[in-house]
Amino acid sequence: MEQKRSNKIIYFALITGFCLIISAVIASLTFYIVRQPEDTLSVTGSVRKQVTSDIAKWTSVFSRTVSTEDLKTGYDLMEEDRDKVVSFFKENGFGEEEINITPVFMEQLYLYDPNAPKENILRQTVTIQSGDVDRITSMAKNTQKLIDSGVIFATQSLEYYYSGLPELRIELIPDAINDARLRAQKIAEGSGKEIKAIKSANLGVVQVLPVNSTEVSDWGTYDTSTIQKEVMIPVTVIFTLK
Repeated sequence: MEQKRSNKIIYFALITGFCLIISAVIASLTFYIVRQPEDTLSVTGSVRKQVTSDIAKWTSVFSRTVSTEDLKTGYDLMEEDRDKVVSFFKENGFGEEEINITPVFMEQLYLYDPNAPKENILRQTVTIQSGDVDRITSMAKNTQKLIDSGVIFATQSLEYYYSGLPELRIELIPDAINDARLRAQKIAEGSGKEIKAIKSANLGVVQVLPVNSTEVSDWGTYDTSTIQKEVMIPVTVIFTLK
């Protein structure tokens, strides 16, 4: 009886050991297969679309230079200039509520001659933003009337923006991925392989450029100097190969 029980224990131990060996082999083989490097190809695709700016922002400034002893007269002149500036904008179809004029900013001029009378620059900045891009552009080019009236007036910046950028970015992603796929196919054909599926895709930084420009940036570019722009969407796609 003891002999039979001993034999059963031995058989059980052998079977258990064999099962453990098989399990270890299967686990090792699975780990090996998983750890094998997958044959992949990383390609960057892009797409460009030309757009027309639909927002213009014009920033300008008017100023007076007066002696320290004559500040009151200078402020009076600035008030007269402000009225002329507002009238100019109104004549071009903009209401006073659309015009943003800062308070008077005063800056003392640096003089090399310590005995010369001290002078100050009085300055106010004017900003207007509108969807009427053509009218803003025309105004910025025709300020001679203000200058002829005695206002010391100058443009600081004239910027153009495209408000539909968030929607356009999403719209162009499929085209950018398709461009990457076409590039990947050509590269794979040259190595005797074929692309299978997309393993991953990473959208790059959107670039807003002047038309036909190639000056892209790793941090993104947003050109505000031109009405006509090109929006470029880059995407990096990793394909599996077979």
